[in-house]
Amino acid sequence: MNGQKSDKKRHNMSQFAIWIALLAMLIFFSVTTKGFLTSTNIFNVLRQVAVNGIAAVGATMVIITGGIDISQGAVMGVASVGCAMMINQGIHPALAVLLSLILGLVIGICNGFFVFEINLPPMIATLGVSTVLRGVAYIISGGLPVYGLPESFTVIGQGYLGPIPVPVIIMIVCFIFGYFLLEHTAFGRYIYGVGSNREASRLSGVNIRKIYYGVYALCSFLAALAGIVLLSRVNSGQPKAGENYDMDIITAVVLGGVSTTGGEGKIVNVIVGLLLIGVVLNGMVLMNISDYYQRVVKGAVLLLAISYDKLSQMKSQKTA
Repeated sequence: MNGQKSDKKRHNMSQFAIWIALLAMLIFFSVTTKGFLTSTNIFNVLRQVAVNGIAAVGATMVIITGGIDISQGAVMGVASVGCAMMINQGIHPALAVLLSLILGLVIGICNGFFVFEINLPPMIATLGVSTVLRGVAYIISGGLPVYGLPESFTVIGQGYLGPIPVPVIIMIVCFIFGYFLLEHTAFGRYIYGVGSNREASRLSGVNIRKIYYGVYALCSFLAALAGIVLLSRVNSGQPKAGENYDMDIITAVVLGGVSTTGGEGKIVNVIVGLLLIGVVLNGMVLMNISDYYQRVVKGAVLLLAISYDKLSQMKSQKTA
C-alpha cells in the first residue's frame, strides 16, 4: 500500500514538473528575447508544433500499449508526395486527401500485422516499414519535389479561422478526439490495460489483436493527416517530408509523462510536452542559436526524459 502511494505521489510530481518547466521556459525567453511573448509569436509556435501535435496523438496511444512507431515521419513523406501527385494527375484535392488518409490506415494495419502477428519488436517493425516508405516516396517522385498544387489547397496548412491558424485547429480537434477515446471509451481503457499487463487483459477477454491493429492504424492515419497539413503548408510534395520528426514526436510524448513501458500517461500532459519543445526551439531561433545546437538540445531532452522514466520505474520496483 505504501509503495502504491509512493508511486502515485512520484507520478503526480513528474506531471507537475512538466508544467513548471514550461512556465520557466516562457519566463526565460520572454526576458531574454525580444518579441517572444507576443500574440504573433505565440501563434507561430502553435503553428510550428501543429504537425508534430497531430501525429503525437497517435504516438501516445501506441506508446501506452508499450510499443513505439518510428515510421510516422516516413508516412508523412509518402502521404505528402502521393497526395500531391494525385492532385497533379487531375484527381480532386478532397479525394486525393481521402485516399492519402486511407493509405495511412493501410500502413498502420501493416505495422500492426508485423508487431502482433509476426511478433517483431515494434521498433524493428516500424523501422523496416519506415525505410520502405521513404524509398517509395523517392521512387514515385523521382527524388524531386512535386509542385503545381491549387492555391485553395494551401488553406489547410496556411489558412486562418479568425486569428487561429487552421493547422492549430486541426491539432486541437485531434487532441480532443484522443482525449475522448482514451478517457471515455472501452477501447481507451483496453489500451491502458494492454500496456499495463497484456496477458491479464487477454485472460479478461480483451481482443488484443483489435487493440494492436487499432492503435497502429490510428497512429499512421494521423501521421498521414499531419503529412497533408505539411504538404499544404510548404505547398509542395517533398519526398523527404517528415524526416527527423519521429524523435520530436516521441520526445513530446515521453516529456508529457507517457511511460515507455506502457500503461501510463495522460494525453493532456502530452500537449504540455509538445509546447515545451516548441517554446524551447522557437526561443533558440530568436536567440540566433545554430540549428546544430538545437539538434543537441532535442537529443539531450529525449535522453533526459527517457532516463527519468526508467529511473522512476526502478524506484517503483524497489518500493513494490
